[in-house]
Amino acid sequence: MNKKEYPQCFGVLDSVFPKKENDLRITPPDCFACSHKTECLKSAMQGQGGLKVKDEFVDRAYESGIIGFLERWSKKKDIDRRIKKSRG
Repeated sequence: MNKKEYPQCFGVLDSVFPKKENDLRITPPDCFACSHKTECLKSAMQGQGGLKVKDEFVDRAYESGIIGFLERWSKKKDIDRRIKKSRG
């Protein structure tokens, strides 16, 4: 497989960073053996899918007390704005 030939799962967020039963995301063991893993995950995290993951991170940080209400509100508003902007 050369640099231009990627596996079918390349950049597919639900394949390379799926949500598990506990609502946490984890990279599957098969991805660790792939030579494209870093580039693939970066590609998957760009765009709306990545923004939704960041939104999940903000919610978890708020629920665990790491950030307060205003910081959560500000971050979620920014993420929502970026999602709407990426839609066009």
